[in-house]
Amino acid sequence: MSMNAEVTFLPDGRKVTVRPGTTLLEASRRARVTIRTRCAGKAACLMCKVRVTEGMESGLAEPGKNERLKLGGQEQDGYRLACQAKVTGPVQVEVPEDPLKAAIRKQLEKQQEEDW
Repeated sequence: MSMNAEVTFLPDGRKVTVRPGTTLLEASRRARVTIRTRCAGKAACLMCKVRVTEGMESGLAEPGKNERLKLGGQEQDGYRLACQAKVTGPVQVEVPEDPLKAAIRKQLEKQQEEDW
């Protein structure tokens, strides 16, 4: 009997429990966390790149050949493709902020500073 695993998505801190073998992309959809992708999970667009929190690497299966090729060494820095990375145990990943959302957030923060 296999145990379910908890996946935590940062920066939102949203958690979801999934069966081992679920990809991070599938888990993110269940957690209602947006991970951008253009290639429908075929490891072709690199948009779904996430970073595994240090020390949590064991929560994901080893990257396959296709994923390693695409990441070109970035997996050493903890990066994985959400559409390819399969959950094997508890894991925490950082989802890069959408550039547009990040820009809006920075703008709002700047306005708040100016209002003080």
